[in-house]
Amino acid sequence: MTEIKLMLFFDSFQLLPYEQTSLLELIKTDNKVLNKVITVYAALCGEVKKLKYEAETKFYNGLLFYGEGVCETSVHEGESQIQMGRFISFLQELSCFVSRCYEVVVSIIHQLAALYNSSKGATKIIESSGVHFQVVYEHLGELLVVLITLDEIMENHATLKDHWKMYKRLLKSVHHNPGKFSIPEEKLKPFEKLLLKLEGQLLDGMIVQACVEQRFDDPAEGVGVSKNSSFAEEFAFNIRSIFTSVESKIGEPSEIDQRDKYAAVCGLFVLHFHIFRSVDKKLYKALLDICKKVPAVTLIANIIWFPDAFLTVKVPAAAKLMDKKSLQTIKAQRDTYLQQRAQTLTKDVQSYYVFVTSWMMKMESLLSKENKSDKLAEDLNSRCNVFVQGILYAYSISTIIKTTMNMYMSMQRPMTKTSVKALCRLVELLKAVGHTFHRRSMVVADSVSLITLQLQSQALNAISNAKKRVISDKKYSEQRLDVLSSLVLAENALSGPSTKERRLVVSLALCVGTQLKTFKDEELLPLQVVLKKLDLISELCERVRLQCDCSFLYWHRAVFPIYLDDVYDNAVDAARMHYMFSALRDSVPCMLYAKHLESCDQLLECFDKEIMGVFNEHLLDKLCKEIEKDLRLSVHTHLKLDDRNPFKVGMKDLAHFFSVKPIRFFNRFIHIKAYVTHYLDKTFYNLTTVALHDWATYSEMRNLATQRYGLTMTEAHLPSQTLEQGLDVLEIMRNIHVFVSRYLYNLNNQIFVEKASNNKHLNTINIRHVANSIRTHGTGIMNTTVNFTYQFLRKKFYIFSQFMYDEHIKSRLIKDIRFFREIKDQSDHKYPFERAEKFNRGIRKLGLTPDGQSYLDQFRQLISQIGNAMGYVRMIRSGGLHCCSSAIRFVPDLEDIVNFEELVKEEGLSEETQRSASVLDSVLSDLTSNSAEGTEYFKKLVAVFAPEFRSAKNMHLRNFYMIVPPLTVNFVEHSISCKEKLNKKNKTGAAFTDDGFAMGVAYILKLLDQYLEFDSLHWFQAVRDKYRKELSAVAKEQTVQSAGQDEKLLQTMNLTQKRLDVYLQEFELLYFSLSSARIFFRADQTAAEETQEKKGEAGKVGMSPEGSTPAELSSK
Repeated sequence: MTEIKLMLFFDSFQLLPYEQTSLLELIKTDNKVLNKVITVYAALCGEVKKLKYEAETKFYNGLLFYGEGVCETSVHEGESQIQMGRFISFLQELSCFVSRCYEVVVSIIHQLAALYNSSKGATKIIESSGVHFQVVYEHLGELLVVLITLDEIMENHATLKDHWKMYKRLLKSVHHNPGKFSIPEEKLKPFEKLLLKLEGQLLDGMIVQACVEQRFDDPAEGVGVSKNSSFAEEFAFNIRSIFTSVESKIGEPSEIDQRDKYAAVCGLFVLHFHIFRSVDKKLYKALLDICKKVPAVTLIANIIWFPDAFLTVKVPAAAKLMDKKSLQTIKAQRDTYLQQRAQTLTKDVQSYYVFVTSWMMKMESLLSKENKSDKLAEDLNSRCNVFVQGILYAYSISTIIKTTMNMYMSMQRPMTKTSVKALCRLVELLKAVGHTFHRRSMVVADSVSLITLQLQSQALNAISNAKKRVISDKKYSEQRLDVLSSLVLAENALSGPSTKERRLVVSLALCVGTQLKTFKDEELLPLQVVLKKLDLISELCERVRLQCDCSFLYWHRAVFPIYLDDVYDNAVDAARMHYMFSALRDSVPCMLYAKHLESCDQLLECFDKEIMGVFNEHLLDKLCKEIEKDLRLSVHTHLKLDDRNPFKVGMKDLAHFFSVKPIRFFNRFIHIKAYVTHYLDKTFYNLTTVALHDWATYSEMRNLATQRYGLTMTEAHLPSQTLEQGLDVLEIMRNIHVFVSRYLYNLNNQIFVEKASNNKHLNTINIRHVANSIRTHGTGIMNTTVNFTYQFLRKKFYIFSQFMYDEHIKSRLIKDIRFFREIKDQSDHKYPFERAEKFNRGIRKLGLTPDGQSYLDQFRQLISQIGNAMGYVRMIRSGGLHCCSSAIRFVPDLEDIVNFEELVKEEGLSEETQRSASVLDSVLSDLTSNSAEGTEYFKKLVAVFAPEFRSAKNMHLRNFYMIVPPLTVNFVEHSISCKEKLNKKNKTGAAFTDDGFAMGVAYILKLLDQYLEFDSLHWFQAVRDKYRKELSAVAKEQTVQSAGQDEKLLQTMNLTQKRLDVYLQEFELLYFSLSSARIFFRADQTAAEETQEKKGEAGKVGMSPEGSTPAELSSK
């Protein structure tokens, strides 16, 4: 609410002086009777102005905003009745106000009738034959317009009427059961009577009708009105006089308030008809003819008034005499007016754009000049004309906007986008006029005081000349005395500050003073012009505020989205949004008079939310997305995207939006540049966190945003990654069980290859990927990864143990061990290949899984997964060394690193520098230790499991070396099958490497300390012998058959030879892989030798799987 109070404070900055003197003191002449007459009329006119001000501020707005500020989706049952309940007191105040207006109308009529009395026995107050108090009739007309406006608001307020009906129904329910609602019956009846009175007086559209149908004759007071012919003539004369002045200017560029006066004339005409029951057909026709030029008049906000409809209903006697065709023509004229307006709006905008900009330049040049004493009068005259011209432009523009928009709404005609854009441009021009006055308000204030003095001086000179003529005439008469007294009164009033009371007194005094041809024709017209200018200049700020007020836009806010789309499409003049938001702010003071809600803050909040929602949707969000898209496409130009040549494509330059100053709306400033910057910062940050390898792209986009749009972007301060990041170490660590089953290990190249993928390519992970990932997360992640691997291995070894303990497996292995011991001397200590094959086939008989896998296949996969996990640990170590070596390559000598902290302390540098040096020392120390040692994770993973594997309670695991031969046979068959699928169309299950098996076998043999046992089988030698023997047999057979020329048999033998070669080669590859893998686990050392080596170490390293983790071992 602070902003609203501030705004109201600025609006209250007025140049209009307030009259401290009472009317009785102002109106002082020696002519007591004249004093009384002028005082009465001045008091009544003042009362009218107060009533009009109260209606315009309090009652119009209270009625108009009824029902607003409630979101339709969230209306609770009974909300309408609650709103009406809050509103009853306001309606009661309005009823009192209307009654007061009736009284003032009657009082004015009585006072005028008393002055113009045609009855024979009536006392003559002053000579009234040449006196015409037109000012009083104008004020009476203004009061009638207030009542007409109230009637029209009620007529057009469907929500108010609906809520009223619902409230009455509620009251009936209460009446039937008052006890339920805790309301005494004696209070209910008066309340019901009050509601009936309010409905009859206010809601039935009879406010004006009740006023004009009052009983104006008052015999008790001796006032006769309806039979007073002199008053009837005077009344009609004044109506014609006012109408003549209105008719000549209405619809012309010099029009300033003629439409309001036209509505007043219509009101006076209806009042005259109802009092005197006579119709001036000529005047009636003339009033209707104006409708062809002005089809409608905007009374307030979105309330539009059709004079022809009003006159037809209120003066039915005259309407009957009129030709129906001519009335139809007037109605048809409204559609014609809208069609013409739609065609001419664009031209009007262009014209007014030129007029207003040239006027603004004239204002700036005139007000920036210093006043020269010799040309002061001329300069003040120029300023006065410029000020008046500004008000005229504002009135004309305001009238076009209000009439067009309200007529479209009232007649429910669709408006074209072109028309909407044109009207919004006019709104901007209107606010530009107001802002020009506001911007130069200090100079304007200084000029206004001087201009009013000059105009008062000119008026005084004219009155003085007339007064001299009256005094020089020696003939005495009461009429001449009245004239002289009125001229003296006018002089006295003009001799003070130009308050509205003094100007009113001057107008009333001159109504008397202009009779008897006191002024010559060439003097009277200039005097009237001067007084008119004096009125305008004295009320300059109030007039500017009134004409530039755009509170009516609240009722036409549906055009706002179209306006924003237009601004977005024409970004060059985006700064014009300041004017539109200023126009939207104009409705805020009006909303403070809303009475149907608990607090008007609800209405303000709803309006604020709606406007900001539209602004975000139609401009800010679109702008953000377009800027992001532009930056993205500019950064990715290498991808050969669509042509972005602005000369061919017609791209918009959105940079203009960022030069727009913050826009004030309610209690906030909307800073477009800051909003877009925040959006881009947020988007780039979020997207970088999702895909860290894109950090370089977003960094480039930030730089481009600064260069192209001048946006000050914030650094994300996120760890950077490279484009060849691959899978993140953190992700693999969290899902290691998935990783080892989906990826295959290659021992020699030290890479992992994806087993299968729905994409057209397979992902790979190598040392560089791991190094980049370690650089992102820090070297601490290496130990954490090993700990996760340890947890994974614990679970897998449990399954491993279960398999080895199975009776079918254990019994077969024990049988094979016994068999080998028996025949090893005969078989040259080589394990028979046939026995391994028989084991592999025998396991298949125990059962298969749904996808055709035997238990041995599954066991092989388990060992491969264990091996993959070990391969991953090896890659982590290599990646860590790679990362550390890359980081430390700029250190010249790793053996001799200086201590920076000591050097800084010697130099006596600041504490911050010392802390920085200390951090640098610790980083260098960490890097050198990591790069020099590396961490022997394999040794730790052997040490942590070996004691448990070799313990007496796990005797069943010692049979493992005997299952390795059948496992290798199974592996080779599987490997050949996978490689053959590479050449087939359906590559499901295809693979070219799986060294995880070799790693797994080597690791488990080391844990069981069974390298010697396995070597004693001479298994691979047995395989070689078997295949070489078969190959030589095939070769001999080929030699024999080549002589017999049996081609089919030769082809079969060739295929057999190839198959044997492939199997031999595959076994050799497995042998080499297994030999390589054994090196990692120091196969040359037996358990006994290792124990001997560790004797020198403090404490024995041995732990169960439930004990310490490898990382903790590392710390030990």
